[in-house]
Formats: sequence, C-alpha cells, structure tokens
Amino acid sequence: MQTTNTVLMIRPARFAFNPDTALNNRFQQALLDPDRAQQKALEEFDEYVDTLRQHGVEVLVVQDTPAPHTPDSIFPNNWWSSHADGSLVLYPMEGQNRRLERNKGVLKVLEERFAVRQTIDLSPLEQQSMYLEGTGSMVLDRQHRISYACHSGRTHTQALRLFAEQLDYRLCVFHAVDRHQAPIYHSNVMMSVGRGLSVVCLQALPDADERRALEHSLRDTGKDILALDFDQLEGFAGNMLEVHDKQGQPLLVMSRSAWRSLSVEQRRQVEQHSHPVVVNIDHIERIGGGSARCMLAEVHLPVRH
Repeated sequence: MQTTNTVLMIRPARFAFNPDTALNNRFQQALLDPDRAQQKALEEFDEYVDTLRQHGVEVLVVQDTPAPHTPDSIFPNNWWSSHADGSLVLYPMEGQNRRLERNKGVLKVLEERFAVRQTIDLSPLEQQSMYLEGTGSMVLDRQHRISYACHSGRTHTQALRLFAEQLDYRLCVFHAVDRHQAPIYHSNVMMSVGRGLSVVCLQALPDADERRALEHSLRDTGKDILALDFDQLEGFAGNMLEVHDKQGQPLLVMSRSAWRSLSVEQRRQVEQHSHPVVVNIDHIERIGGGSARCMLAEVHLPVRH
C-alpha cells in the first residue's frame, strides 16, 4: 500500500544547526543558540505529534538521548526505511554525526513491535563515499515500485541501483536544481507521491527530456500533478507526506509554511485527494533544513503477533 497509518518520530534531546550537513543543504540557517533552538524544537515537535494523533494517525515517539550529540535525529527517515514484506533497509549517510543515529535504540523499538523479516544494510557504502539517504534521497511509489530520485552528493547512482535490485524497484532518476542552479540535496524537498496526487517542482529539472520522463511516469501511474514554483519549493511545499487515518482516509501532512505558499486553486487540488494536516514547525524547518515529511519515518512493517 502506498500510505501507512503508523509513523515513528524522534523527540529531540539536543536539536541544533548541524554544520556537518550545512554544506549542501541550502535550507539550513543558524538562527538561534543551541538551548533556544532545542526549546523551540521541543514545543513544535510535541504539538506536531498531538496534531497527528488527533487526526487518527498512530505515532510512535522515541526519545533521543543527549549523547552522542545527533543534532539532526529529528529527521529519522534518512537512515532507515521499512517495507510491507518485512524488509528493513539501512542507508549510507554523508554526515558523520548522522551515522551515529543508527545506534540510539530506534531499531530495538521497531523490532519489539513489528516483524522484521530481513535487514538490508547498505550503510557499508559509506566507506566508499557512496551515499543514499533513505526516503530523503528517494521518493517511493510503493504501489508501482518506482523510486524517484534526483542526483546529488547524497544520492549516488550505484547505491540507488543496489536498492532497486534488492527491493525490485524501477528507477526514475533526474537532475534537479534550485533557483541558483545548485543541486537539490534531497528528492523529498522537491516532490512527494501519494495515492492519487503528486506534488512536484518540475521547474527544478533543467533537462527537458528528464522533465518529460518524470511527468510521464507520474501521469502513467495515475497521478494528478500539483506543480510547484521555486518560491513554493523554498517554502517546503515539496516536503509533504500522505498517510491515512484509522478509517483509511488519506491525510496530506505538511508544514504551515508549505500550506501558506499554495494558491487557493492548489489548496483545492490537495483537498480533492486528501484532508490537509498543517503543522507549525517554523524553527525546525529553518534551523534543520528539513520539514514535515523529513520528521516522519513511515512504518510499513507487519505487526508482530
């Protein structure tokens, strides 16, 4: 199934601007001192969890630990993904301090509640300086088994091929840049794919053939396309995630800045496919350089009986 009702989120212990990842994440800004950044992140995080639960989403919260310091642990979708066949995939991360997130008890929480039938560990690729940062690097159409990915320093072709071979996915790979012609660091800041709607910044693809191929792939799999411009990309409108409530009704989760960036017509297009769930994560977005989707690690594993 394309969407899930269960997500895992990491409650931050020492959220802060991360210099390890700032080099190629142009969304990050060092706005506040670490203590203030952590305080604001906690407030926004707890409110986000409450909002999801009020909408009937099951949220597993894992409390991060102060040591070792992992300033980006609030974005857990980059280092693991889970799949309906019981597969758990671990990914190679570019940021040195992000690799430490793998050893902080999250996998134990998953294995206690869910049936992990196989673990595919791609993390050793780090030793060859090859990276693939989970569902940040890839936007997955799980139903049609397509991995959408833009080339970047954090998304290497060979790592993508290994993922596709191991999980029987087809690749749709392209180049994407921001308005300053800098490569977009993660695919999930420029597009999302739900059951019926794909939100995508086609403007970010400078190559006309690649743009056409992406558009055709989305349309051929029955997606209605909501096209973003660069202003909306910078407002994190590409960083949405569709989940569903306990009744199976689709919910499209996004930040307040993302929702505000959409036109009236685009909001109507969203509402034709899902119920929008809008959360205020202004400080997390600007300091961490990630938004609503980055904070949600989808759980697709079967429940342990």
